[in-house]
Formats: sequence, C-alpha cells, structure tokens
Amino acid sequence: MVALAADLMFASRIRGAAQAVGREVTLATGEAALVAAVRAGASLVLLDLGRRGDMPDLIRRLKEDAATADATIVAFGSHVDAGALTAARAAGADRVMARSAFVKVLPELLTAAGA
Repeated sequence: MVALAADLMFASRIRGAAQAVGREVTLATGEAALVAAVRAGASLVLLDLGRRGDMPDLIRRLKEDAATADATIVAFGSHVDAGALTAARAAGADRVMARSAFVKVLPELLTAAGA
C-alpha cells in the first residue's frame, strides 16, 4: 500500500497506524513516486485531497492506466471541502471520505489491504 499525504504529521499518523496493525505503508514523496509504487504492485492507495496538485487528475490517470487501474483508491480530505470530495468521487476514487472518518476506519483499511 502507498500513501500520499498533505503533510509529514499526517503521513506519520498513517505510518503509525500501519505499524500498529502489522502492515507496511510506503509514503510517496510525490505523484510520480505514488504511480511508481502502484505500478510495482501496491494495491491500496491512500490519497490526501489536501495535497497540492490536481488530485482528481491523478485519480483519473491511475484508473485509466491498465497497469494501475486495479488499485483501490481511498481519497480523503476536509469535510468542509465538498468540492474536492465530489471531484474525487467523479474521478473514480473507490472510497471518498472526510479526514475524520478516514482516521476512524484507517486501521480496518490497512488490515483488509494486508489480508
């Protein structure tokens, strides 16, 4: 699994949650690193919609590329940024949720991805 977070604090939180359930997560340093990780076999993508860049475009590119289309994309962002959440859903993200909901289900997501 691979994550692209908006900041180092939240990236550390994702890594800590993964370690707590006995999983490893790659923290991508940018879009190119994320795409490379998915092409290398990461089946779960955790995508912070608060990150700079066009996240809906990244989602579309992952879903349209035969080498990355099967990856499950979980996009999360601020509950007040309904536009970003809607755009991620429209772009093809498998799950889209507010950051607070994401934090609550993160251990389940990570456990299920490792099964």
